[in-house]
Amino acid sequence: MPRCGMQGSMIRHRLDPRLDGLPPGRRIYAVGDVHGYLERLQRIHGAIRDDLQARPCADAVVVHLGDYIDRGPDSAGVIALLLAGPPAPGVAVVNLCGNHESLLLQALDDGGPGAVDDWLRNGGLETLRSWGIPSRSPARDWASRLPPGHLAFLRSLDLHWQSGAALFVHAGVRPGVTLQRQTPDDMLWIREDFLRWRGTMLPDQPGTLIVHGHTPAPKPELRSNRLGLDTGAGRGGPLTCAVLEGTEAAFLQA
Repeated sequence: MPRCGMQGSMIRHRLDPRLDGLPPGRRIYAVGDVHGYLERLQRIHGAIRDDLQARPCADAVVVHLGDYIDRGPDSAGVIALLLAGPPAPGVAVVNLCGNHESLLLQALDDGGPGAVDDWLRNGGLETLRSWGIPSRSPARDWASRLPPGHLAFLRSLDLHWQSGAALFVHAGVRPGVTLQRQTPDDMLWIREDFLRWRGTMLPDQPGTLIVHGHTPAPKPELRSNRLGLDTGAGRGGPLTCAVLEGTEAAFLQA
């Protein structure tokens, strides 16, 4: 898989001038949906290290936008990598919850056939295999067979994180609703109502860019009010990382 650095050939895109911008001196690396593809995440983390070595930044943050598990071959390895620490020394890390982590937690907490089948149909079988759990084992036993640190990680994930004019969330937000009144269901699952909206997303924060994953597209989608970073890593596409700094965005892919 290719790996890009920010030097030379990396194309920078200007954010909409109506946005308020990021805090001065901060650089944010936002990583889209991984879906169990450990090698691609390792390559993205390597590209982040290369970029920081070439262009040091004292205030760098890596934001993973959720959907670490399901479909790909090594969901357990992805979680282990995220638990191992930041991609580079001194870098802060924010790990957000995706709808696939939510489906798994519902299956673990509910244990009923509906919740379990919902998760398994969405790639859960591959995730069970990555933990060495037989798919035919009772669902009520799964939680006890997960590495305790992995389960604690899944339960610790946040729904959103904000820095300056950028709000990071897995799926998006309900347009016209303030941030405080957004529901977990919308932040984890929303699609068309959010994707079609062309105006201000949050009435209480009109200069905000929503940075999200969840909905696959052939390439990153930079709009005046949102930036979509799910480029289909779970379905054969690349894994994408946006590099946000000041009023510009650029992209790494693996």
